[in-house]
Amino acid sequence: MVQFIQAQNIGLAYLEERFSLQLAEDEAFFTEWFENLPEITDLEKQDLNKVKLHYLRLVKHPPLSEETVKLVVLSPLLNLAGFYDEPFYIRGEQSIEISAEDEGEIIRGRIDILVIQEQLWLLVIESKRSSFSLLEAVPQTIAYMLANPNQDKPNFGLVTNGSDFIFLKLTKENQPKYAISDQFTLLKRKSELYQVLSVLKNLSQILS
Repeated sequence: MVQFIQAQNIGLAYLEERFSLQLAEDEAFFTEWFENLPEITDLEKQDLNKVKLHYLRLVKHPPLSEETVKLVVLSPLLNLAGFYDEPFYIRGEQSIEISAEDEGEIIRGRIDILVIQEQLWLLVIESKRSSFSLLEAVPQTIAYMLANPNQDKPNFGLVTNGSDFIFLKLTKENQPKYAISDQFTLLKRKSELYQVLSVLKNLSQILS
């Protein structure tokens, strides 16, 4: 009998056992989040400062839902990074199922935001409420990335709760491998939203 498992209830150990997933130890595996990043313009910095201001204003009146995080933080970032323009298009609330061979288990979930180019999944984005720990969402996001039907190209992910951000990379050729970026936050006096946008712009350029 097939057992259905919700993606938000799994951990990295489960994915490593069922899908032979392996953490990439080599720093060169995931340089896209820190190497050769594009500059952020003064106008973009002004927009990002407004995003931070709007977010900090909203958190004074909790709870801050996932939908609000998408609207106030994610939408401006994706727009500034160019993911609303050609050749990309956005899908929201994308259902997925993934199963390991001969395990009798199927993982089910819904991707919050999926960036696609010509049917290729490029960027999986998972947003959480403001009080949610990002590390809890990493296995869920990697499970969604494993469900990507494209086996040949790297797949990238972003997890955010509005104030903090983690980028992910997954390759599926031969053995699935993944890596996790440093965690960025807009809560520092010198907000790291500039770096977050710079990484997103870099991914936009690489994937276009």
